[in-house]
Amino acid sequence: MRLFVAVALPESERLRLALLGGGVPGARWLPAENLHLTLRFIGEADGHAFDDIAAALQEIDAAAFDLRLRGVGYFGDRRRVRVLWAGVDGNDALRALQQRVETALVRAGLPPEGRKFHPHVTLARLRDAPLDRVERFLAEQGGHASPPFRVTEFVLFSSHLGGEGAAYRPEAEFPLRETADI
Repeated sequence: MRLFVAVALPESERLRLALLGGGVPGARWLPAENLHLTLRFIGEADGHAFDDIAAALQEIDAAAFDLRLRGVGYFGDRRRVRVLWAGVDGNDALRALQQRVETALVRAGLPPEGRKFHPHVTLARLRDAPLDRVERFLAEQGGHASPPFRVTEFVLFSSHLGGEGAAYRPEAEFPLRETADI
């Protein structure tokens, strides 16, 4: 099974992001139900590895926090844009959670993630998209900003490939600790 760890977005935010889709030929827009913020891609894991991963993630102690999505951007270069994404306001609590997830997974025996964490929500994967249409999308949607929403858990998802693309299923949820305001 293919696994990844992510912050699941509230339905209202997934629907808001899905409305951004369109206007870019060659874009394969993710359906609203698949929109999430990846903390760590794991990849293929068997049943024994799954148990070790879930046990390691269960040990993470982190506080709940507010998150806000803001702006759009892309991965790739001007010759070949590969992904359109929604960005995240700077958030130390999100970065701390991601680092705890990374540390727990390495302790569970996974190799360290080689890429720097760049918090985002993938909106579309592109194939031969015209640069002028990508630039128009970025200009038109660049002001996107969500209201803040509370992150109270993170999720271990499995990914199942099918004819219509990947389907994601939550396998385990890990609550974050609520702190009392003083």
